[in-house]
Amino acid sequence: MKSKKYVEELQGKSAAELNAALVDAKKELFNLRFQNATNQLDNTGRIKEVRRNIARISTVLATLENSAN
Repeated sequence: MKSKKYVEELQGKSAAELNAALVDAKKELFNLRFQNATNQLDNTGRIKEVRRNIARISTVLATLENSAN
């Protein structure tokens, strides 16, 4: 499974790296939405994939913060 491997990679990162990855993913999502609005986006499924990646990053970040407390 591709998503399991991605989550394992995320769990190996520090909080700062996760925050940077989250910012990058949100920027990518913004660009994808902009391209979709202007009919320049070929693969609309990428929007769903990036949204899920943002959720995965947020979840790993939250568990990392909870385990620190």
